[in-house]
Amino acid sequence: MKPLSELINKDEPGWELVSEWIKDATNKVQVLLKNEKNAELALYNSQVTTRSPMGAIIYETGGILIDNGWIRILGSGNEKINRSLPDWNKNKSITEFGQQAPYFLIADDVIGGFFAINGGEFGEDLGQIYYFAPDCLEWESMDMGYSDFIWWTLTGDLEQFYEGLKWNNWVEEIKNLDGNEGIGFYPFLWTEYGNINDLSRKPIPIEEIWNLQLDFKKQL
Repeated sequence: MKPLSELINKDEPGWELVSEWIKDATNKVQVLLKNEKNAELALYNSQVTTRSPMGAIIYETGGILIDNGWIRILGSGNEKINRSLPDWNKNKSITEFGQQAPYFLIADDVIGGFFAINGGEFGEDLGQIYYFAPDCLEWESMDMGYSDFIWWTLTGDLEQFYEGLKWNNWVEEIKNLDGNEGIGFYPFLWTEYGNINDLSRKPIPIEEIWNLQLDFKKQL
């Protein structure tokens, strides 16, 4: 494990680049304030340098909310997203901090979709982002790396990506949603349900959604 002093890059901080991207964003963005101690711990446990966009986001933010909170990019944790990027991965993709992860969870959305960096679990395209789609329970390649993924969340066509998965009044409904929660649907999104507006839905812990979907994936 590298010490914090080797991970904090003051000469070429990645946050300067990420800040420029945020200024050019066309989607709604909210950068969550960090807690200094939490940020240092999260960076140390992640073992990434702040020269990289990922390290910069971990160290400089409590997380980033995209599109009224529809997508949650993980940082070092905040009252709105009370989980850091390394903490969220522990006991999912890794058992101990500093391990080489087969995949690394970096973000999720309110409907139970999860974004992860491929560390070998999904094929030979290491470093590429995959999306675990809640409507088919499959990991799908997004053909982009972490930096391009951040840029996509800021400027990409999210309406097209989530076509048919946003219900009426969704903005109002998720406005006060806790960042540790997602929306649970019944019937489930991976069933042939018709119109999403007809589904029953309620907030449930995002951890519960993760475990439930993996269980169903194994069964199916």
